[in-house]
Amino acid sequence: MLIYNICYIQRGNEVLLLNREKLSWMGCWNGIGGKLETGESPRESMERELAEETGITPKDLTFKGIVSWMVDRTRFGGMYLYAASVEESFTYDTPMKTDEGILDWKRVDWIMDVHNQGVASNMPQVLQGMKSDMHCYDYHCIFEKGKLLNMIAIQIDPALEWDEVQREVYLEKYAVMIHSS
Repeated sequence: MLIYNICYIQRGNEVLLLNREKLSWMGCWNGIGGKLETGESPRESMERELAEETGITPKDLTFKGIVSWMVDRTRFGGMYLYAASVEESFTYDTPMKTDEGILDWKRVDWIMDVHNQGVASNMPQVLQGMKSDMHCYDYHCIFEKGKLLNMIAIQIDPALEWDEVQREVYLEKYAVMIHSS
C-alpha cells in the first residue's frame, strides 16, 4: 500500500521545492508532500498537504503516476505523484521557513544539472519523465546503500489514482515480481 504523496508545482521555468528538515531526504530539495491520513484518497491527501505546507491551491492538480522504490533489496515503498502549475506571474515570496523545512523556487535547469547533489537523487529523472510524456508511470527506483542505482519507468493506468482495488492488485503483482527477481 502506498502511504505517501508528492507534488511538483511549476511556475514558468521554476519549481517550488522544499529543503526538508526531516527524514526522508533531510537536507535535500524535493517536491511538496507527505503521508496520507486514514480515509483520505490520494488526491484529497495531496490537496491537504499542499494547503498545509504552502497555502497554495493550484487549479490544475494532475495525477502523473507513482514513484516506487526498493531499498537494499528489502524495503519496498512508494508515493502518489502529482504535477501542478501556477501562472508565471503568481507571487509567492521565498525562501520561506515552514515546519517541514524551507520552501523556495528553483530553476528547472538548476534542478536537472547532473552535478547538483542538493536534490533528491531520483527527482531529475522523474521530472524529466513527467515533462516529456503525458502518460502516467510508475517510476521505480532501486537504491543500494543510499545511492540510486537505477530507475525504470513502467506505464500504468491513470485509474490507479482512484481505483483502490486496481491499485492494490497492481502493487501486489509488482511486489511479487520485484521480490522474485
